[in-house]
Amino acid sequence: MSHAPFSPVGPSFRRRTFLTGAAGVSLLPLLSACGKHRSKRHNIVVGINIDPLFLTSAISSDGPAQLVTSKIFDGLLTYGADLQPQAALAVAWESAPDNRSLTLRLRPGVRWHDNQPFTSGDVAFSLTELWKKYHSRGRTTFANVTAVHTPDDLTVILELSEPSPYILNALGANESQVVPRHLYEGRDVLSNPANTQPVGTGPYRFQTWKRGSHITLERNPEYWRKDLPAADQLIFRIIADSASLAAAVEAGEVQIAPQLSPSDVERLARIPQIVVDRTPRPFAVATLALDFNLDLDKFRNVVLRRAIAHAIDREFILKTILYGEGSIATGPIPAALSAFYTPQVPDYTYSPTQANALLDGIGLTRGADGTRLSFTLDPTPTAGYSVQIADYVRSALAEIGIRVVVRQQDFASFVKRLYTDRDFEAALVAAQMGPDPAIGMQRFYWSKSFHRGVAFANTAHYDSPAADAALEAAQSAPDLADRRRHYEDFQVIAQTDLPRIPLVDISTPLVYRDSISGFESGAAGIYENYALLRLKS
Repeated sequence: MSHAPFSPVGPSFRRRTFLTGAAGVSLLPLLSACGKHRSKRHNIVVGINIDPLFLTSAISSDGPAQLVTSKIFDGLLTYGADLQPQAALAVAWESAPDNRSLTLRLRPGVRWHDNQPFTSGDVAFSLTELWKKYHSRGRTTFANVTAVHTPDDLTVILELSEPSPYILNALGANESQVVPRHLYEGRDVLSNPANTQPVGTGPYRFQTWKRGSHITLERNPEYWRKDLPAADQLIFRIIADSASLAAAVEAGEVQIAPQLSPSDVERLARIPQIVVDRTPRPFAVATLALDFNLDLDKFRNVVLRRAIAHAIDREFILKTILYGEGSIATGPIPAALSAFYTPQVPDYTYSPTQANALLDGIGLTRGADGTRLSFTLDPTPTAGYSVQIADYVRSALAEIGIRVVVRQQDFASFVKRLYTDRDFEAALVAAQMGPDPAIGMQRFYWSKSFHRGVAFANTAHYDSPAADAALEAAQSAPDLADRRRHYEDFQVIAQTDLPRIPLVDISTPLVYRDSISGFESGAAGIYENYALLRLKS
């Protein structure tokens, strides 16, 4: 087996063969306080609209954490735009002939930011003690991993109860972060100080985090990719209001903004010095869905849920609120995941007339004030458009006699309310569905992914043996055609039961000033590690 240096383009996966990887507030005071390595011009400011919950994605799939921490932690693998795996912390990988084990060979000489060696023990500990227990996607992705062996410091062997071909697409920096075992072992995972003062292996080291203001990362001078990263500092400036963030980009105080509202994107796209990159990225395929709390009696009648689906004009949402940035969702798997998507599912065409008829049919009559039913709706705080869509849903459902109260809160309160306290009725939840249905989508429908305290997993508490069987068959089928067939069956089941209503598949453009270069063209998009990112001279 040979070892090759990291390359942005790597070879395809071949079974049984080892592979080698070839806003209103000025930021000037913040910038002047930063930059001790080379020059202020190497400090890059990224605008984000919300604080992460943690500064590691090993225990959380929330988008802000993934965006920031993928620069602190490298992944075992990275991925080209075609989703083919490429070397990163792992330099080679091999699937057994029976697809019941996966062997990873680790890059020698990599050290944690505290100068401790990176080893196979870190990988094994992260998978068994964090990803499988606390990560909403990891609980599904690594469900078939029955054991992890570490015969030496640079070898990791995953034993699998069933073939799990999708795992190779789940080992990126934003998805499955390896944490330092020596800082986590024997300590409570969720309260560990390393969650907010992280020690990683990536191109940037954690420096400071002032909640509600900024997160500063500094260049890692001992990074294993020689002479990288190119920038001295990355400063993540937290600007909650999208209009203020857009104004900071326009003024040149923020160079990169991956979380702007569609209306602000449309305006900035007309400015010559600003680039709007709409390139689709498999790791950033997201769906906004209306989730019902099926633990509540009021939502257990599927006819009610179908009536609500008929009362919502998804085309209006796409064109008027999202300015066309995305597509109408027809089911649980986005069309962008074309290998598994099918449009042949129950269709809930916009029709208030049909919605009213369904409600009349189940005896949900209007009261003296015209109201049949009322519920509270919690929109995801991380997306400004989610609140706008919630306001639209309130208006649309009023036409069929359903009164909706929109409740807003901060991100941490939203997550706790939905996934720990279960103190909600319905919610608008935006989340990634890719790069494979088993990694992104399955967690919202698989009964075994429900666990109090695990965020963005089976929000509805949906429990269907038929759906579980189809998901598990698709998850473990080694043949692509068989996986597709099982996922087609599942999509029909899910859209018939309708525990959640997929509304729109979100396409979030990356907005940046043309003074920036070095964006990598891989599958991760905004979740790349920014090692090549630099300010142009």
